Amino acid sequence: MTPHTAPNPQEERRMATFDSFHLHPDLLKGIHDLGFLRPTPIQAQAIPAVLAGRDVIGCAQTGTGKTAAFVLPILHRLLQGKRHGQLRALILAPTRELALQSMEHLRALSRYVHLKGAAIFGGVPMEPQIKALSHGVDIVSATPGRLLDHIYSGRIDFGSLEVLVLDEVDRMLDMGFLPDIRKIIRLLPSNRQNLAFSATLPSEIVSLVHEILRNPVTIQIGQKSSSAAGIRHAVYPVPRHLKTDLLLELLRTQQMTSVLVFTRTKHYADRLSQKLERAGIKVSVLHGDRSQSQRLRALERFRQGRARVMVATDVAARGIDIDDISHVINYDIPETPENYIHRIGRTARVDATGDAFSLVDRTEEPLIDAIEKALSRTLPRVTLPHFDYKRPPPQRPYETHARHFPRRRR
Repeated sequence: MTPHTAPNPQEERRMATFDSFHLHPDLLKGIHDLGFLRPTPIQAQAIPAVLAGRDVIGCAQTGTGKTAAFVLPILHRLLQGKRHGQLRALILAPTRELALQSMEHLRALSRYVHLKGAAIFGGVPMEPQIKALSHGVDIVSATPGRLLDHIYSGRIDFGSLEVLVLDEVDRMLDMGFLPDIRKIIRLLPSNRQNLAFSATLPSEIVSLVHEILRNPVTIQIGQKSSSAAGIRHAVYPVPRHLKTDLLLELLRTQQMTSVLVFTRTKHYADRLSQKLERAGIKVSVLHGDRSQSQRLRALERFRQGRARVMVATDVAARGIDIDDISHVINYDIPETPENYIHRIGRTARVDATGDAFSLVDRTEEPLIDAIEKALSRTLPRVTLPHFDYKRPPPQRPYETHARHFPRRRR
């Protein structure tokens, strides 16, 4: 891969504005309406490379503006052509939230542009998607499985496709989408521009990139495994049975206005949310067993502040595009440093600040050690001065003395 070498990236970003990219005037009107002036580092380096027609792999932490880094130059490219209503750009994403996020960016940035897009994903009825495809679209943002359903039903024609985007490609590989991605790529025109964006760049992604991208420009923003600069980390050692009590204490004593809490399983996300609600805290829940309408309602309640806390599994580590999350709390420690980075990237978005707290029992200390090694730093340990860490776990009824009761004969 050919590295992209800007003469001075910091100086380049300081001087760059969206106007300096010479984007289509109708796109610039939309950008200015949104109040954007200067691009983020990934946008400052990726947009010119994409506009130049290069294949690009962009690696940057979550929350740094990767979606706009490819949506803007794709919209500019499509506006130069006259084949409106024909599928010319395909974005593959690992989750329905990310597929929707790309479409939301497209709609926000193209308010003065007559281009149509559709988000294609599973878990919802196919009829609205079939209707959108039948009316003609310029861009499709899709999860691989549902896209293949439409392809095999003959509803999608790739004959005019010009650009393929693999969004959060590391997550797609983690979720086992590689076979579906290969099937889709075999159906695409060979003469196309390829873009891959990711929060991390492990070796298996590099191999995939060599297969799909041609002489790509590689843009690496920050270290390969690093969190956003504005995040304040803290580790709270606590016995497992006291995690919920400690979480409630933090919610009472800290200035937590918008809190995203991660659990490892869907079952415990539901259980924890019920406990928080019983304590009088307004909660949304987001995980893979929720229907699409439930997931959208949960996100909207959290975005509007009607739910102060959202409890989620890692399905939400990508695709939550909410600017004002004040705290991310790892109720369960993620199994890899990469997942830790993805989770906490939901706070301190773009150049803001935020807090990442991790509630750690002693069995999870090796996971924290791995995270610290990846970040090349020791995370501070914190204890609450008035919290009782020595309370024993609650006993189930008859648990201790059950052996003293003779089994009833039938």
